[in-house]
Amino acid sequence: MSMNSISRNEAIVIGGSLGGLLTARVLSEHFQRVTILERDAIPDEPTARKGQPHTRHLHGLLATGLETMTRYFPDLPEVLAAGGAIMQDFAEGMQWYAFGGYRKRFRMGVKAALMSRPFLESLIRERVVARPNVTLLDNCAVKQLITTPDRQRVTGIEVEARGEQQEVQRLMADLIVDCTGRGSRSPQWLTNLGYVAPEVSEVMVDVGYATRLYRRNPVDPRSNKWILVTPEAPKETRFGGIFPIEGDRWIVSLGGWAGDHAPTDEAAFLAFARSLPASDVYDIISQAEPISDIIPHKFPHSLRRHYEKLRRFPAGYLVLGDAISSFNPTYGQGMTSAALQAFELDKLLAKQSSLDGLALAFFKRAAKVIDIPWQLAVGEDFRFPQTTGPKPPGTDLINRYIVRVHWATLHDEVVGLAFAKVMNLMAPPTSLFHPRIVWRVLRPKRPSKQPRSYPQPAVSD
Repeated sequence: MSMNSISRNEAIVIGGSLGGLLTARVLSEHFQRVTILERDAIPDEPTARKGQPHTRHLHGLLATGLETMTRYFPDLPEVLAAGGAIMQDFAEGMQWYAFGGYRKRFRMGVKAALMSRPFLESLIRERVVARPNVTLLDNCAVKQLITTPDRQRVTGIEVEARGEQQEVQRLMADLIVDCTGRGSRSPQWLTNLGYVAPEVSEVMVDVGYATRLYRRNPVDPRSNKWILVTPEAPKETRFGGIFPIEGDRWIVSLGGWAGDHAPTDEAAFLAFARSLPASDVYDIISQAEPISDIIPHKFPHSLRRHYEKLRRFPAGYLVLGDAISSFNPTYGQGMTSAALQAFELDKLLAKQSSLDGLALAFFKRAAKVIDIPWQLAVGEDFRFPQTTGPKPPGTDLINRYIVRVHWATLHDEVVGLAFAKVMNLMAPPTSLFHPRIVWRVLRPKRPSKQPRSYPQPAVSD
């Protein structure tokens, strides 16, 4: 355990979801004791809690996210597989219909994991709380921050137990990290203390989707594929995804941009799946046994709080994960972004002996992590004319080129690999503009568009 400062005794993480758990794992290397505070009661079994309705829906863990989590939990791939998750090569296991055809399948050499979000989170939580210096307190709500008289340093929090007695107690710490997600109260708490709240960027997308679980036959040749049907914007707005998860189940999410949301009526849900430009999702769920209700979820806008632009921030306090930036979930970036931010915090704490100045240094590092997924998500969202908000300069020009990148992925493994690396946050978007990639993207060959779904060839074909 690297204790670079005598002031690193107590750390508190507010929020026990995935970002909070990863942050607690990092802090356990740098502080004598770490306490995680979670508002919800945490059940023993893997299940979505009241305060995290989004976990009921299809989640994608990017390859970089799995790699980063494995750094802190070396047995994670093995325990995921032992629990029924599908572990396979990212690009070899895809069946992705987009822009008139299927992206060409190839061996990428990078592992991917397909499982439910509650299952992944339960495995992470089990390993974090098993650490001897980590304590998890659930069913408690943070009321306010405690500071020094000059309000220059946060020294603790007031916590209210949510049980019958509703007892309020004060917990003191050297560092407190807000990992409460999109609904973070940090901007209001900062304002109350006389600080300036961060600037906010909002990109309105009006995405809505609905999710259902189905029984999966493990001997079905499709049962280990992750299947996506995504729209060619702006003329198409609907998407569908079906992933195999633990328990021999399929998780299916259907939805759309710009208010074109999936219904929760069974017949209409099936009709929505049938309306997609490829029939892959419908072909499975029209024959499979449903084993859950149809659950809706709406995501009105992507949100980014620009903490990196602040000049003043109280010592002893940080904000991390979705509490900084919440992306359009259809791109599957949130878990990986949180993991990479926690990794940056780890490196900073190992390098910096004092906690003074930690916040502004961390926010600059977090912003660099967030910049790429934000650019990717916002750029794609602005293909739809109904999208509103701060539009990065040159977005339309870049999108015209990226359309050709999408077309090239249908037949070109080299472009497919470059695209997959960017998608998995393994390479910056600028890598798609390397001369070798540009030449392959702009050369005349273009696949003909298919009028309907067709079986995707195997990798070796």
